[in-house]
Amino acid sequence: MGVGEALRALAEGKFVLLHDSEERENEVDLVMGAQFVEPHHVTVLRRDAGGLICVALHHRIARNLGLPYLTEIYRAASERFRVLGGIFPHDLPYDERSAFSLSVNHRGTRTGITDRDRALTIRELARLGARALNGSSVEEFGRNFRSPGHVPLLPAAPSVLERQGHTELSVTLAEMAGIIPVTVICEMLDGETHQALSLEKAREYAEERGLVLLGGEEVIEEYRRRRGCAG
Repeated sequence: MGVGEALRALAEGKFVLLHDSEERENEVDLVMGAQFVEPHHVTVLRRDAGGLICVALHHRIARNLGLPYLTEIYRAASERFRVLGGIFPHDLPYDERSAFSLSVNHRGTRTGITDRDRALTIRELARLGARALNGSSVEEFGRNFRSPGHVPLLPAAPSVLERQGHTELSVTLAEMAGIIPVTVICEMLDGETHQALSLEKAREYAEERGLVLLGGEEVIEEYRRRRGCAG
């Protein structure tokens, strides 16, 4: 199975497993197009993956929603709240910066944490994202979502060639699949080792369920091929 199978799976509303690289987080995420998410998908994410269920957004969507990186908020508020300066994530061992932005709940949810509530939030983020691709949607964002919430948002960098995190890799896959470039992603963890699920175990999981397991380098190679990029 390769990129083509992964793109078809995403377009059909199925899960795909995505490994970034051994040089980076060296983690496998369970990935799906946000527009397709229903409550039972959230159940799978928390039961089978077990990491943090987040929504990654295309750079243009995040920009048109006015989403700041959380570190930008920390920097702006650190003069008033000194603790924010002290906890700044300047020492990440695998990246230059964190992709985290705000966390939200849709205003139609109750507590926001149930599988039903999170599915609604995730799905509605995709719907808003489709509109935000073409212009500013800051006011609409505020009308429909509240923060803090239970769904962390991850704005993607402008290009997967600039940053190769699961955020950028998954959004790039969604864009190439022709679906709304808003994805739900969740790290796969191992309850036996209490660490990230190994690539070998992730491969077994994928094979048992007929899912595609893809490496980040495959996504980047296809992205380069489609754009005629060299090297």
